Amino acid sequence: MFLAKVRGTVVSTQKDERLVGTKLLITQRIDVEGNYLSRPNVSVDTVGAGVGETVIVAEGSSARVASGRTDSPIDSAIVGIVDTTEVEA
Repeated sequence: MFLAKVRGTVVSTQKDERLVGTKLLITQRIDVEGNYLSRPNVSVDTVGAGVGETVIVAEGSSARVASGRTDSPIDSAIVGIVDTTEVEA
């Protein structure tokens, strides 16, 4: 799992039938200071996150289990919305 920022939404009128009914968001991994890392990713939203929020993202089989769709082509899922973080110096 890692921290990410929700950067935007994805609207897809044609997609795998196993993804019908899912909310897709563009996420980008961040470090503890909130700086963007790597490239943006598409994640299935399981918690009702919105653009601009810091979220916890799971990948791989954990993402499929968290979404409740173990037979779906899901590789990334938002599993939590972050309220605050604390990092010791």
